[in-house]
Amino acid sequence: MTARVLVVDDMPANVKVLEAKLTADYFTVVTAMNGADALKLAVTESPDIILLDVMMPGMDGFEVCRRLKTSADTAHIPVVMVTALSDMSDRVTGLEAGADDFLTKPVNDITLFARIRSLARMKRAMDEWRMREETCDRFGVMSAVGGPEDEDASGAAILIVEPDEYSGKRLSAALEAMSHTTSCVENMEQAFETVREKPFDLVISSLYLSDGDGLRLTSQLRARENTKILPVLLVIEPEEIGGLAKGFDLGVNDYLVRPVDANELKARTRTQLRQKRYRERLQDNYKRSLSMALTDDLTGLHNYRYLSAHIQTALQNAKEIHKPMSILMLDLDFFKAVNDTHGHAVGDNVLKELARRMNRNLREFDMPARVGGEEFVVIMPDCEPEIAVRVAERLRHVIADEPFDVGAAAGPLKITASIGIAWPESDAVTAKALMEAADKAIYAAKGNGRNQVVTQAGIKKTRQMSLG
Repeated sequence: MTARVLVVDDMPANVKVLEAKLTADYFTVVTAMNGADALKLAVTESPDIILLDVMMPGMDGFEVCRRLKTSADTAHIPVVMVTALSDMSDRVTGLEAGADDFLTKPVNDITLFARIRSLARMKRAMDEWRMREETCDRFGVMSAVGGPEDEDASGAAILIVEPDEYSGKRLSAALEAMSHTTSCVENMEQAFETVREKPFDLVISSLYLSDGDGLRLTSQLRARENTKILPVLLVIEPEEIGGLAKGFDLGVNDYLVRPVDANELKARTRTQLRQKRYRERLQDNYKRSLSMALTDDLTGLHNYRYLSAHIQTALQNAKEIHKPMSILMLDLDFFKAVNDTHGHAVGDNVLKELARRMNRNLREFDMPARVGGEEFVVIMPDCEPEIAVRVAERLRHVIADEPFDVGAAAGPLKITASIGIAWPESDAVTAKALMEAADKAIYAAKGNGRNQVVTQAGIKKTRQMSLG
């Protein structure tokens, strides 16, 4: 994935080198030479992440970071301090100012880019929840809930996975002194058994474990529904920093370098806990507020009323931050025949199963809605048309390739869907025009034989499937 990166450094040579490297790796780069300009650009350019030097004249990086994190307009933007400073006290000062990471030059490029992608993914998911909050506010069903900095980071349940008993006890003692409760295990098997028994707010794991490693632990946690967003903090040796890139790509949230400094442990733990609790609060408020007014009773997806408001928010947001968006419109083929032949109860079960398959096969930040009958729409933020086509093809296959076992007397039913995809080709495109373009693409798909994906340009993206 790409990201918009704001690079802040008072040394032109440093800016040019970093800009060239980032651009070569397909990042979009915005630059600032001082703190005042950085604060302005953070608002006007809506970066996904800020790389911030510390030693700058006038306003140093610590103060810039504090101002970013105390402003409602910029508090959600991840900040990585990239500096020549290497003292632990500087690192802790940066983290306490609100930085998501503090990297000492020279920085390994692969690790830095992986860190940028990791934080950008986190921001993208959080942005979608913030955007849904704005949509809800239009209906008057949910008020603003502040930002991560407002969250209480105390009283967390933390799982420590550490094969060395002495190191585990030291971590446990330091965390319990911060009013957290801890559980200590020595390997992956014990870790998975423990997370099945009770919920945790954070996992702190050694890189090396007797039956695997912290990276494999992270990847398996991400694959499980109850732990896929559980923060993971990896503990590594100094010489292993260069290998963090793989960890960030697998879903590691943050890291600590041995010997672990208590103040750094406190700062990084606090950041992860605040972000987790902020996200949970947004999700809980959102679900509670919308459960009655803006969801479809049958499928549990959003209804047309919510979609009508949210598509306006999503389209405006895409224009403001200069990011792509797409919409996917799906209509079941010959659904009337299902109701007529097997009854409306079976038809309702088909719609409910379709909603489950959609939720399992869309991206976390995509927003599906049932707009009426057997028609569904998915809003896909930060999504190029090519990506939308791939997602649509995957969705089409999971519908067509696996018959729907929904209680019909005749047994599992063969169900297919026609899918249309549209996207705004300019800032002048309205939500109404976007929906109409997707609707025309669906008609083209049905006219071509159904069970296929067609874009707004009428270009068929998959071979026609025989309906028998």
